Amino acid sequence: MAGVEGAYARVADLRADFTQEAFNRSLAQTITAEGTVYLKRPGKMRWEYRTPSPQQIVSDGHSLWVYTPDLNQVNVGEAPRALAGPAGSFLAGLGKVREEFTVRYLNPAAKTDAAGNPVLDLTPKRPTPVLTRLILTVDGNDFLVRKAVLYDQFENTVTMLFTRITVNSGLADRLFTFTPPKGVAVVPLEPMR
Repeated sequence: MAGVEGAYARVADLRADFTQEAFNRSLAQTITAEGTVYLKRPGKMRWEYRTPSPQQIVSDGHSLWVYTPDLNQVNVGEAPRALAGPAGSFLAGLGKVREEFTVRYLNPAAKTDAAGNPVLDLTPKRPTPVLTRLILTVDGNDFLVRKAVLYDQFENTVTMLFTRITVNSGLADRLFTFTPPKGVAVVPLEPMR
């Protein structure tokens, strides 16, 4: 864990390609997606989904935009509320895993997967309905996460594989803002209180 926390404490920004499998347990259905993720401190992110249909999830740390071209719609909300919890800020969260999670090896006898990468089983100290368990496969050389499996309260899972990871390349802040295209419906993420 010291290696993971140290590695992510030094990451100012990160870019990676990803593949994602979202498994719905009650429907016994898996939806596969792929795209590119960009992360930057503090709290900035951009997820660009290419498949199964284009979508962008963008946050500058204050606002969150979810743009779905097929619906000609962008949902807008406040980032801190929408991203609350231990998984909300990937870079900041991985820099202090032991503050947010109870950590153990997934298989204490083996400690690693077949490729020799450590596999960690994390339980949130304050679980939320959307995150009750997190399993991370970490590169044994650079301590960056290569695979993450997130479990929710219904044991649905989201499995993410990260490849072509680039760190500290100086990602521009403009990547983390979103201006809706002309004619796109703007809908609040949450009803106004």
